Amino acid sequence: MIPLRRLAALTLLAATAAASSAIPVSTARAEELVLYGAGSLRAAMTAIAADYAKATGNSVRTAFGPSGLMRDRIEAGEAVDLFTSADMGHALTLRKDGRAAAVAMFTRNRLCAFAKPDARLEPASFAERLLAPSVRIGTSTPKADPGGDYTWEMFQRIGQHHPGAFATLDAKARKIVGGSTAADPSDPDPIASAFARGDITVMIAYCSGAEQRRQATPDLQVVPVPPPYATGPEYGLAITSLQKPAAVGLMLAILSPEGQATLARFGFDPVGLPSGGEH
Repeated sequence: MIPLRRLAALTLLAATAAASSAIPVSTARAEELVLYGAGSLRAAMTAIAADYAKATGNSVRTAFGPSGLMRDRIEAGEAVDLFTSADMGHALTLRKDGRAAAVAMFTRNRLCAFAKPDARLEPASFAERLLAPSVRIGTSTPKADPGGDYTWEMFQRIGQHHPGAFATLDAKARKIVGGSTAADPSDPDPIASAFARGDITVMIAYCSGAEQRRQATPDLQVVPVPPPYATGPEYGLAITSLQKPAAVGLMLAILSPEGQATLARFGFDPVGLPSGGEH
């Protein structure tokens, strides 16, 4: 948890900096902030937002989903203060289009293969097993969700080592999550359902979701994507205005050592922890 006095001081610092600029800002008072985030960040960002709200009195309303679809909502006119994407591209696009004032990378993740035992997936034969006709692969949806983009980049890297593999993987991969039409919206866990039905025997997804996947499907094996094929992921944060002290304070809370430690606790690879591990 972020120490209350330290986080309150961060928000006060943001307010002081804004007040010293030529652009007037609102006086200090409790505010409601809006944070949109990638679905993979739901648990971590909810925890960071709760710590921030407790420390400052500002409430944080959140919404999560595939990063590409969340960006579409922002571009359609929905008002947000911060957007935490599962890639840098969507955040940078918002800045390029004038919808964000600043962008920062705030954490990393990794891709893992979550496999049923009969898939016989091992690091040494990772590509060969994915290509096996008996292995049924589930993925997220490219373009709508960076998780899908990272997966297809992985397929391309496998293809560089195994000619013809990309076409095979592209054809056999089944898009389970990440798109507006990828899954039944009434299903709370389409991945677990796809495993239960036998639709897939391997799911390519973020390693940060390992605990959730094991709870839903206990016999899953977790195999990190081997280095020759590993890609990304790098997560980007976009803030829509630097003239709103409460929003700047929330951004600082995410980037702070305490916020980074929370991300690590939920399986992410933080980029802002001191080398000694103290925070």
